[in-house]
Amino acid sequence: MPRNRLMLLAAAALISACSSVAPATTGLTSTRLPTAPSTLAAPSASAAPTAEPTDDCVARTLQAMTEEQRIGQLFLLGIQGDTLSKAETDAIQTYHLGSVWLVHERTKGIDGVRPLTDKIQALATSSTTGAVGFFVGADQEGGLIQRITGPGFSTIPAAIDQGALSPDVLQSDATTWGLQLKAAGVNLNFAPVMDVVPPGTDATNAPIGALRREFGHDPAIVSSHGAAIVTGMERAGVATSLKHFPGLGRVVGNTDTVSGVTDPVTTSEDPYLEPFRAGIAAGVPMVMVSLATYARIDPARPAVFSSTVIGRLLRNGLGFRGVVVSDDLGAARSVAAMPAGARALEFIAAGGDLIVVNGTAPAIAMAAAVSSRAASDAAFRSQVDAAALLVVRAKAAYGLPTCAP
Repeated sequence: MPRNRLMLLAAAALISACSSVAPATTGLTSTRLPTAPSTLAAPSASAAPTAEPTDDCVARTLQAMTEEQRIGQLFLLGIQGDTLSKAETDAIQTYHLGSVWLVHERTKGIDGVRPLTDKIQALATSSTTGAVGFFVGADQEGGLIQRITGPGFSTIPAAIDQGALSPDVLQSDATTWGLQLKAAGVNLNFAPVMDVVPPGTDATNAPIGALRREFGHDPAIVSSHGAAIVTGMERAGVATSLKHFPGLGRVVGNTDTVSGVTDPVTTSEDPYLEPFRAGIAAGVPMVMVSLATYARIDPARPAVFSSTVIGRLLRNGLGFRGVVVSDDLGAARSVAAMPAGARALEFIAAGGDLIVVNGTAPAIAMAAAVSSRAASDAAFRSQVDAAALLVVRAKAAYGLPTCAP
């Protein structure tokens, strides 16, 4: 999958602005973007860099976008039913929302999902998304968390059972499962789960262990099997997202349903971070950040709003250069006390790129808040543009801009 630097002089102004975004917390190095040249002065004609076709496509796509369209690329709107509602269509068109995810279980198989995803992609017009196609996401982990079933879809075993397979077999299976998603028009799987649940604690770990969502109980097993999912899905042309950084295996409560979930154990040097490192090494395009608070990393704020977690740990510590995606900021109980617009602003300010949001009302409030802040705050607008750059660059690897292969 293309991961080359953006080096086109035509995009120099945008890249320079994105690269110079001030970090949200003093002392952190901003590493939202892939490493770029320290100077963008025009070289002599003989020294002009040769850009990859994808880089050229990304640069031209971003240059053609309005600021509102760039803002829209930062959102994954939850789609509720088997057809697009008027409210969902209006939100996508009015606020230029650039990606979606299928929220509920769907049991009608490939032929039941494909008409919906085709209608979604038909909204990727020059006026709405700058002609950039949608990431269409789903939770297709397996076991209790397999949102799309029916004719054409395998019954995917729970991750704890996947962990009993060899990594080679699991990788092959993941390619099969990915091809099924691709046939249904789904090109993003919110998987694999890289959380490690300590032995003997499954029953008390509500978000992962109690639902059998972990590949095993030690970092090595989770690393090898999570990487196999990333590679297998990639071979099918389906993007993946590691989750839930920096781990939900040691918490008690589920951030979807309760507030104040805190991990008192995990540190920035923790061996339980190794699965995320392995997934990054496997080339995963996205990492989803948890809604829990990590007392020994940043006790002051949830990970999803923490520049310490996103900037210092994920970007600088683990070297991740892809898209940082939130867990659901629309309907999760853990963020319900915060106004919707503030959730989006805090996530972007912390270094986040792509906002998962269940519900058109919070999505509209978030997009409006981001637009208002970007219009009045040049530094924040640079962060928005940097995030849009990463999202479009990830999309180009899957052929979603019209100029991409």
